[in-house]
Amino acid sequence: MSKIKYGMVIDLRRCIGCHTCEVACKAENRVPLGVWQAWVKQIEKGFYPNVRKSFLPILCDHCDNPSCVTVCPTKASFKRKDGIVIIDPHTCIGCGYCMMACPYAVRYMHPIQKIVQKCSFCSHRIDAGLKPACVEACATGARVFGNLLDPREEVAILKNTYPVQTIKPEYGTHPNIYYIGLDKDAVSSVSKPR
Repeated sequence: MSKIKYGMVIDLRRCIGCHTCEVACKAENRVPLGVWQAWVKQIEKGFYPNVRKSFLPILCDHCDNPSCVTVCPTKASFKRKDGIVIIDPHTCIGCGYCMMACPYAVRYMHPIQKIVQKCSFCSHRIDAGLKPACVEACATGARVFGNLLDPREEVAILKNTYPVQTIKPEYGTHPNIYYIGLDKDAVSSVSKPR
């Protein structure tokens, strides 16, 4: 049994919808124009003149029970021992089964390479002892990343101190992205960006 299980807590009370995380993700991972590995969903709440915006950052949930891994015929999608779900670009055949199986719609077909890609929690950065690019770039500290199994880490403290929610828990995938202050209206409108 691994002593590391990476996850993230996103404090929606702190998210200002600046989209810096989106830009950092695209730059770090060379995500082509027209597709996204992570994005911030924006919805308007209320009625004029009492209208406010609500923001919901979306990225791969790195689930404990990832349906995308189960359906992959080549085993290109797999879960590392530390909980990160990744895609081997050398094994992926671009069939798209994993895209259909993911209830969060966070995978995309690379328009040039014709293979499926998604957020990897910037595993190359984690393996080098760094944080994911979106976490490092977050201006308000709304994103906290780390080992969920280490009670001394900020991510575990937040998860265990505040009421947290996940998106679409009814699918039984057991996501490892936790939200503080999740808005049910924002969740009901989760879809691909733009």
